[in-house]
Amino acid sequence: EVQLVESGGGLVQAGGSLRLSCATSGFTFDNYAITWFRQASGKEREGISCITVSDGSTYYIDSVKGRFTISSDNAKNTVYLQMNNLRPDDTAIYYCAVRRSTMLSTSENDYNFWGQGTQVTVSS
Repeated sequence: EVQLVESGGGLVQAGGSLRLSCATSGFTFDNYAITWFRQASGKEREGISCITVSDGSTYYIDSVKGRFTISSDNAKNTVYLQMNNLRPDDTAIYYCAVRRSTMLSTSENDYNFWGQGTQVTVSS
């Protein structure tokens, strides 16, 4: 059974940092792509960063590029999202999702398995 468990969310002031973790189990970690999505209140869920574990390729949307870093620890089957210089508009529930592919994608429809989400709140 595929399981994804996010952690690391919380309340932080603008300009601060958080590191989210996505602990995975139930599949062969290095054959998958993992993406962080977020959904702000009243908005659609958006894919913000993706990593293909097999070769470490990454992708970021423009609004987080240079501030967020996605990485993986293959020994721990865990993906991280280091978020620096946080802004109030980063406030959202953050989800990780996985799909069996070595191709990068931030399309929600490409993902079959999701975590439960972790709340990130950035105060001004």
